[in-house]
Amino acid sequence: MSSPRHRRPISLRIGIAALAAIAAFVIPTASARGGVAAIDDAGREVRLPQPAQRIVSLSPGITEMLFSAGAGARIVGTAEASDYPPAARRIPRIARNAGIDIEGVAALHPDLIVAWGSGTSPARLDVLRALGIPVYVAEPRTLSGIATDVERMGILAGSPGAAAAAAARFRLRLQGLRNRYAGRKPLRVFVQIWSDPLMTLTGKHVVSDMLRVCGARNVFAHLPGIAPTVDAEAVLAADPDAIIAAEPGDRSDADDGALDFWKRFPRLRATARHGFVFLDADELDRGSLRALDAARALCVRLARIRETPPMAPRVQSNR
Repeated sequence: MSSPRHRRPISLRIGIAALAAIAAFVIPTASARGGVAAIDDAGREVRLPQPAQRIVSLSPGITEMLFSAGAGARIVGTAEASDYPPAARRIPRIARNAGIDIEGVAALHPDLIVAWGSGTSPARLDVLRALGIPVYVAEPRTLSGIATDVERMGILAGSPGAAAAAAARFRLRLQGLRNRYAGRKPLRVFVQIWSDPLMTLTGKHVVSDMLRVCGARNVFAHLPGIAPTVDAEAVLAADPDAIIAAEPGDRSDADDGALDFWKRFPRLRATARHGFVFLDADELDRGSLRALDAARALCVRLARIRETPPMAPRVQSNR
């Protein structure tokens, strides 16, 4: 049992309960024609005659979201890298880097498939729909959108109360971050997700919303697509105040060479401020409720960079 000093203040507990109650009230759990229905992130209505009993998840992030929505016990197949929460490791794998085992999906007799939009090609989605199984496409572009997807998955899985409560807690924490970092001096940030070729994320990815919450902006938010390639010259021209890299695991003190290339440019703002940030790739990329943990870590580290005066570049002697 936790000590009283670790318990939430009464006002906070009431706030969470109230938000959950409101969410459960305003989100319909059944359609006029019976069953349950929700609109996915592709704008399609997904309708089931009854809440899903057997669900296939096609990404680790979706698996996390389904567990958060109270539907973890109903997942009968998932993607290879699904490892959180620990119970997810016991679920059979039907999606790997090589692709989706369509026959394996059909053999599980699911009544709902949940796919990650940018991780599943339109052609593959058509193949899945041809099985006659409803497909919900998740692709949240904002932190608030993650909570909305959890609520919708709870509706389709018949656990709207648990999903609404989890989403309410998430939104309350998110508002706390917004309140804390609103009005801070804006920072310009480059997000590096791969070094060879050099790749970044655009405004269509949830990481750009994380930056906004922290009082920062993505210097390549305007580019098309979600994860385009860029060249070093474009990064140098953008001259960001900070550069983010994502690696698996807790990277709070990491300095494993992923961003060493940029240290060759002492006049780059990020180099002059030692503005290099390493985050947990699983929290950052999966689009689950854990994304808020990545957002909080990002806000804290960007605040430190914001307060760090730039170092003057060293002048090399010709002697």
